[in-house]
Amino acid sequence: MLALQTAPLDTATVAADTVATAVAEPTFTESLRGGLELLFLGGWSMVPIVLLSILMVAVVWERIRALRRATGDPDTLTRNVADYVGNGDVTGAMAYCRERNSPASRILMRGLERLGRPIGEIKEAVQEAGRRETFDLEKRMDLLASIAAIAPMLGFLGTVTGMIGAFRQIQRYEGLVNPSLLAGGIWEALVTTAAGLAVGLLALFAYNLLVGRIARLVNGLERVSSDFIDFLQTPRR
Repeated sequence: MLALQTAPLDTATVAADTVATAVAEPTFTESLRGGLELLFLGGWSMVPIVLLSILMVAVVWERIRALRRATGDPDTLTRNVADYVGNGDVTGAMAYCRERNSPASRILMRGLERLGRPIGEIKEAVQEAGRRETFDLEKRMDLLASIAAIAPMLGFLGTVTGMIGAFRQIQRYEGLVNPSLLAGGIWEALVTTAAGLAVGLLALFAYNLLVGRIARLVNGLERVSSDFIDFLQTPRR
C-alpha cells in the first residue's frame, strides 16, 4: 500500500523537475539580451572597451590580408631573376618582378633599375627598398600593441570608479545598506575588468602571432637582398 502511494509522488516530482528545467533554460535571444545588458551594466568605460575590440578586429584582419599578399618563395624569386640577368635579359627580369608585385620582387626591382651603376649604389638602393618594405609590413602593429595595453587599464579604471560609487552608497546610508544591493554594484563594476582583460589578451595574442610572421617575412627579404648583391658581385664569363 505504501509503495502504491509513493509511485505517483515520484512521478509528479520528476515531471515538476522537468518543467522547471525547461522553464529555467534560456533561449538564444534571451542569452544575447542578457549579454548586452551585462555589457551596459559596466558603465561608461565599456564604451571605449567595445570600440577598442572593434578596432582590434579591423587591424588584425587588415594585417592578415596584407601579410598573406606578401607571402611568397624568396629563393625561387631570386633564382629566376638571376637566370634572367645571367642571360642578359634585364627587361625580362624587371617584367617578372613587376608581375609578382610582392615585397621581395619590389626590392629586386629597385636593384635592377640601377644595374650598370657602382655596386655600392645598387646595394644602397636595395637596402633602402628593404627598409621601406619592412616598415609597410610592421604598419599598425604599434596600434595593436597599444590596444593590448590600454584595454585592461580601462577595465581596471571602470572597476575602480564602480567601487567608489558602491562605497559612496555605504557612506550615504551610514552603513545600513542591503548586502544584495551592495553586491550587485560590486559585480557590475567587475564586468569592466573582465571585458578589458578579454580584449587585452586577444590583442596580445594576435600581436605576438603577427610579429612572428612579420619576422619570418623580414628574414626572407634580407636573404633576397644579400643573395642579389652576392650574385652581382660574382664574376661571370
